[in-house]
Amino acid sequence: MSTVNSTQHYRGRVISVTVDDVLLPNGRQAALEVVHHPGGAAVVAVNDLQQVCLLRQYRYVAGGFIWELPAGKLEPAEPPASTARRELVEEAGLSAQRWTELGTMLSSPGVFSEVIHLFLAQDLVAARAQPEDHEVLEVHWMSLRQACEMALSGELRDAKSVTGLLRAAHRLGLVLSAA
Repeated sequence: MSTVNSTQHYRGRVISVTVDDVLLPNGRQAALEVVHHPGGAAVVAVNDLQQVCLLRQYRYVAGGFIWELPAGKLEPAEPPASTARRELVEEAGLSAQRWTELGTMLSSPGVFSEVIHLFLAQDLVAARAQPEDHEVLEVHWMSLRQACEMALSGELRDAKSVTGLLRAAHRLGLVLSAA
C-alpha cells in the first residue's frame, strides 16, 4: 500500500486526522480517514501475591468509570518502556525492578494508527503517585485470576487491559478455564 496524497483535517493536543488517498495491494485506490495517535504503553503490575494493580478510572467517552491497567501515551521521542515506567509511578504510585515486554496491540486498525506497547512489571516498590489533573482514578488490587475473569466476562472492557492481562497470565503460567 502506498500513499498517493494526504490531507490534514484536524490537529489537536493528542491526535490529528487526515484523509489519505492510498493505492491498495489489489491495485485500487481509496480515500481512507486516519486518526494519528503517538501510541502508548500499558502495564500489568503484579505483586508477590499474584495480585494485579487495576485502576477504576473515569472516562468521559466511555460514559463513566471503567477498569484499566496503568497506561499512557508516548511523549515525543520517548521509548515505550520509559512511558510504562513513568505511567506506573504517576497513576499507581509504583515502580518495578523487573520488566518483561508483552508485545504490542492495535487499538482499532481500521482507522487509528495507535500502537500500544504492553509490559509486565514485577518486584514492585511503592513510589509517590502523581496523577495528572484530568485523571480521576482509584487504585485497586485483585488476584490476577479475578482480573482475567473480569476480562473474559466483559466486565473489564478496555481492549489494552484485556490483552495485557491475558498475555501476562499466560506468561506467568496461569491456567484459565473456558467459561
